[in-house]
Amino acid sequence: MCLAVPGKILSVRGDDPAFRTGKVSFGGIVKEVNLAYTPEAGVDDHVIVHAGFAISKIDEEEARQIFSYLEQMNELGELDSAD
Repeated sequence: MCLAVPGKILSVRGDDPAFRTGKVSFGGIVKEVNLAYTPEAGVDDHVIVHAGFAISKIDEEEARQIFSYLEQMNELGELDSAD
């Protein structure tokens, strides 16, 4: 199963929209992400990232809500593995 995860753009590199990349923080883990599909996204914006590509821009509250859901899923997984 593949998951798209929210992250916050820390920096952007490149002028050509087809080749723009950015450093994106996923709760403290920073990865280089392709921003070609989100030309409107810039520093301090939140994006949904799938397979190394930012696929949409979201607001900060939505990003927090998604992180909360992911944390809840992880807690449920830990409960299942305790059996």
